[in-house]
Amino acid sequence: MKPFFTAALLCGISGSAAFGQWQAQEIKTDADFRGLCAVGPKVAWVSGTKGTFGRTTDGGKTWTAGTVPEADKLDFRDVEAFSEDTAYLLSAGQGEESRIYKTIDGGKTWKLQFKNAEPKAFFDAIAFWDEKHGIALSDPVDGKFPLIVTDDGKTWTPLPEKSRPAALPNEGAFAASGTCLVTRGENDVWFCTGGAKTARVFHSDDRGKTWSVSETPLLAGIESAGVFSIAFRDQKNGVIVGGDYRKPDDAKATGAVTTDGGKTWKPIEKPLPFRSGVTWAKDRWVAVGTSGSDVSVDDGQTWKPLDKEKYNAVAFTATGEGWAAGPKGRIAKFAKAGK
Repeated sequence: MKPFFTAALLCGISGSAAFGQWQAQEIKTDADFRGLCAVGPKVAWVSGTKGTFGRTTDGGKTWTAGTVPEADKLDFRDVEAFSEDTAYLLSAGQGEESRIYKTIDGGKTWKLQFKNAEPKAFFDAIAFWDEKHGIALSDPVDGKFPLIVTDDGKTWTPLPEKSRPAALPNEGAFAASGTCLVTRGENDVWFCTGGAKTARVFHSDDRGKTWSVSETPLLAGIESAGVFSIAFRDQKNGVIVGGDYRKPDDAKATGAVTTDGGKTWKPIEKPLPFRSGVTWAKDRWVAVGTSGSDVSVDDGQTWKPLDKEKYNAVAFTATGEGWAAGPKGRIAKFAKAGK
């Protein structure tokens, strides 16, 4: 979504140590990070402003930062990686500022795969079913959400007009953390929205050919509010978070859970402050935002604060290693209690 906020030793909150805590890691850049991908215990990637990407191959002990050539003015809001060598970057922006790059040599070189030619489009996020099959989402153009797909990891083609779901007036997705669009399994894909009279979740079980849509109880009705992030721990159980980014400390209808694959959503009992990212962390949910982070160990029903630092994105591996990223080069790794 076009209007957006600009988005170190981390401070713990009393009692949060029982759930784990964040440990700051150093990277030599002051870029604002919104893209984050945890590939495995040793490998993770970040991306952000000034055409910047970052990578660790030793579990975060060291991070290297780089800039994509001739892309220093782009804002890479999403990164999807498959190894220490292979990664995709998506830049969000109006018209030609929305692009997709790929590296197969750990960021030494990048190939431009897609440059948006539609002046009204603004791409928000990218997601993959596997290394060669992916999908990317744009804000609506002429009342419908454009989506592009790749079937070979090299070329991107638009989904046909009939496969573009209809948008409500003022509806759009938030390019806040690269997690307004997610995939799961071989064919499922979801994306979440805001800005309209209601915040919604779209779902396709055939890689975007057809879509269903459900309403959510999250804050809506203004352009700065809605669902910012969606995540699933399995095919049925998921969490959405969001709120109003212009009021990051307000706790009003900012989270909800589903047990039926996103057909229906139940608000969490005690709302969180605004949160832009949520993820399943092997045995718990973790959510982050510009006023801090939280953890849930009862499947999203209740949440406990972890800290009050500023984050934009969060990602965990299937085995439980996780990172959070945010403004001015902030990166932190999650350490469980007792670790």
